[in-house]
Amino acid sequence: MNRKTIRLIIFFAAFTVIGVFSFQFFWVKKAFTLEEKQFNERVHVALSSVVSEVQRLNKDSSAIYEPVKQISSNYFLASTNDTLHPYVLENLLINEFQKGNLITDFEYVLYDCFTDSVVFGDFVEIKTEAKDLVYEISEKDKWNQASHYFGVYFPSKEVRLVDQMGIWIVSTIFLLLVVVFFSYTIWVILKQRKLSEIRTDFINNMTHELKTPISTISLSTEVLTNPNITKDPERLKNYANIIKEETERLRLQVDKVLQMATLDKNRLNLEMEDVNLHDVIKKTVAGFELILDSNDGKIDVSLKARNPTIKGDRMHLTNVFFNLIDNAIKYSKNKPEILVSTVDYKNGLHIRVKDNGIGMTREQQKHVFENFYRVPTNDRHDVKGFGIGLNYVMKMVKKHHGKIQLKSELGSGSTFRIYFSTNKNARK
Repeated sequence: MNRKTIRLIIFFAAFTVIGVFSFQFFWVKKAFTLEEKQFNERVHVALSSVVSEVQRLNKDSSAIYEPVKQISSNYFLASTNDTLHPYVLENLLINEFQKGNLITDFEYVLYDCFTDSVVFGDFVEIKTEAKDLVYEISEKDKWNQASHYFGVYFPSKEVRLVDQMGIWIVSTIFLLLVVVFFSYTIWVILKQRKLSEIRTDFINNMTHELKTPISTISLSTEVLTNPNITKDPERLKNYANIIKEETERLRLQVDKVLQMATLDKNRLNLEMEDVNLHDVIKKTVAGFELILDSNDGKIDVSLKARNPTIKGDRMHLTNVFFNLIDNAIKYSKNKPEILVSTVDYKNGLHIRVKDNGIGMTREQQKHVFENFYRVPTNDRHDVKGFGIGLNYVMKMVKKHHGKIQLKSELGSGSTFRIYFSTNKNARK
């Protein structure tokens, strides 16, 4: 599946999800509006019944035009022609709300124009809000013909409406789950594709890296099979050395792949001993002298840590520094300039490997420790490797209970900082 196909799938999938969510939102909103309308109608019926009952109790036969008005989403007023005891109103409201299946919290207020007083119920703590609404209505004098009225406030109206929409809530949750799993599937597809590309690059790189020494060995072997080669001992020796060097190079490449396979399966057994990191660094740096000379480069070493001894595996620690310095040379601009330094830091030491290479972007730094990842070098194709070196470094540092950090800027080189805790009982 190529990138264009994947992009089309993601586009149409996103379009479909947005469309489904739009329809879902539309119908949920419509259902909520319908529930709210039914709730308001039931409140109107219940409050009208309360007004009628109040008139009956007061033996008032006069008609009240539109006895109930909705002031806000959850606040209603009802007009009466006479005063009413709060306890009586409370019981009437409870009875009518139960008949209308309005089982929800409410607060009532009762206004008496004779005494210009307001009585508040104590069902829920909304007195201040209820008072403000009642006073606002009183000041605007909206009901000119009413001398008495009471108000009912529903503080949890929205919650009750949502509870009534159970099927819609459940369907929305299932839709969200479908979207989550669908998104996860897309993420897995993209990740697998990326992994497939990385593996393809790895195989291509490995093929190239293994093919080169094999070709060199093959050519050298053909020369050695020539009977006349025995007449030129110096030439014979050179070709024998070439075969030896290329065989060693081939062995190292194979060892790298096998080491990573072993690390991935967590089957690596470290041979722990007291290791002086200064000795390891000096030995590793010395091994790059010929390569640096041929590239007109240099390595500065500043070993200031007073106690560089840690518990570790000497061979793998050597490989850690070998990979870091090797990368610094590979990704240098022209003349490699590398600094390797150590300093004491919190019961341990910091090791810093700094280069003047091409550097990395922030996005590249996020992936640089991933297996098989290689920093792009644009139009350059002379950087060899499998993309497993820094992943090996990171895993090996963790195996030694250390930490590794990277600081890099595109065009300005990179700095790797490693922290190891030291062996306090070892000699300085």
